Amino acid sequence: MLNVAVLVSGGGTNLQALIDAQARGELGGGRIAVVISSRRDAYALERAASAGIPTEVLAKRRGQSEEEYSRELSALVRRHDCGLVVLAGFLRILSAEFCAEYENRIINVHPSLLPEFCGDGMYGLRVHEAVLAAGRTRSGASVHFVNAVTDGGPVIFQKAVEVLPGDTPESLQQRIMEQAEHVLLPRAVALFCQNRLHVRGGKVYIEGEEEAMETVSILELLRGNAYPGRGIALGLDARGEKSVIIYFIMGRSENSRNRVFVPEPDGIRTQAHDESKMSDPSLIIYHPVRTVGGETVVTNGDQTDTAAEALRAGKSFIEALRTREFEPDAPNYTPRISGLLHANGSYDLSILKSDCGDGSRCLRFFWEYPLPQAGTGHFIHTYRGDGSPLPSFEGEPRRISLPAGGAQEIAREVWSALNEENKVSLFVRTVSLADGSSETVICNKHQ
Repeated sequence: MLNVAVLVSGGGTNLQALIDAQARGELGGGRIAVVISSRRDAYALERAASAGIPTEVLAKRRGQSEEEYSRELSALVRRHDCGLVVLAGFLRILSAEFCAEYENRIINVHPSLLPEFCGDGMYGLRVHEAVLAAGRTRSGASVHFVNAVTDGGPVIFQKAVEVLPGDTPESLQQRIMEQAEHVLLPRAVALFCQNRLHVRGGKVYIEGEEEAMETVSILELLRGNAYPGRGIALGLDARGEKSVIIYFIMGRSENSRNRVFVPEPDGIRTQAHDESKMSDPSLIIYHPVRTVGGETVVTNGDQTDTAAEALRAGKSFIEALRTREFEPDAPNYTPRISGLLHANGSYDLSILKSDCGDGSRCLRFFWEYPLPQAGTGHFIHTYRGDGSPLPSFEGEPRRISLPAGGAQEIAREVWSALNEENKVSLFVRTVSLADGSSETVICNKHQ
């Protein structure tokens, strides 16, 4: 059992989220051993008392330095034998000495997507006022380890939340607390108490989920794989203002390489570059991208039409894909990969693949992602690399960082990163979260 000290200064809504998680047995073996407040009138103290949790009040005295205050705070934490300190709305700056004493053992929740809207003086409603003043369409919360730099420690989790028309600082604060802070903080505390959070090279890793935690440049992934096949990446641009869609195709045979992307009113389609060389159009001629209302479907086959028709009929993306399976191209049994970008910037990804690679059963996997952090997204592709037969993609979609810039810049960087011999065509589109306007770039090897 790991004792946890929770530091508060106000109402204690995040403290309540931790108390509720503890009551459900969801603190990973941790126990809130003490709640320490910097103010005697903090309502958080009543929340702790109602839950039977010991409380302490440590108000800063006139003329007392931050170093002296932090030393007294450290003594209180040690008195309760706590191995983790959680800042849940604690409005005091901790000294460098305190941060060093509890290095990687202090967790804070901050109401923005770090490193945005942070630093000295940025707390509470001030953060949300700044977000609204900047005209941002999304904000969120971050849970991070604390070091001597205000809001500068390694990030553990982040979750984006939409900024809605007509939002006030108060309404935005409430939604971010409910949708992000109260979700992320208990989870981070539970993982710490399970000894599953580790800091290496300034980054946080979850034991057993190292790959899922790591954000890798899509350019790095593409340069390191000569044949990922066909790929879909969905995410948010570096400014946090536009959704990004990336779709590419590659080919090894003359038939597969004999293709170009052609724009359509609602998306794109593949077409033979040289009709005389087209031998089998069944699996290589299709509409990879179609828009339906404010949503965009992108896939590596004719399941684009299956999903689009379902959405028009009021059915779901998942319902549509449950009617399909992998491609019948033995012995590869190429997976069908699919994505759905929503108007609010959130997105879904899916893969339908052969179980054990023998074509006997279809495995269907679906992932739903909220609005991501600016400059990041998720990437899925059909093959792990070249081979005979081609080895299918495994695991979850990779969390990626995206190139900076608009559609032109992103397309240029991705096209350059794709293997020169195997790349065939690339589609990149950015979609404004504010008004739905878009910019599309198509690159074809056969121009």
